[in-house]
Amino acid sequence: MFLFRRSPPRLSVDEARARTSGDRPEAVLLDVREEPEWQAGHAPGAVHAPLTRLAAGAALPASAQGRPLAVICRSGHRSQQAAKLLTERGADATDVEGGMNAWAAAGFPVVDQRGNSGSTA
Repeated sequence: MFLFRRSPPRLSVDEARARTSGDRPEAVLLDVREEPEWQAGHAPGAVHAPLTRLAAGAALPASAQGRPLAVICRSGHRSQQAAKLLTERGADATDVEGGMNAWAAAGFPVVDQRGNSGSTA
């Protein structure tokens, strides 16, 4: 008998935006890209926690602790790793399929570290 493991659920960028925006968002958009990527452009209101730091044992930023997480990176690969790592630590974490590339392609805002129009590159 073969056991098939289902992939953990993923959020579309539409679902992630709906869950992480508004006056009372139900989840935190957690960006796990590295500092230069974050500075070039990220979703407004996102919280930054690079995967390399999380993998080294760093705690989540205070604003993300104890909250559901929509985990995002550039394309969706690192966010899957981060969501798995965070879930193993007891967090409610789901990755965002397609990452910031899909976010920007959907026409959602991307800002740089100064709040100006940013890029996902």
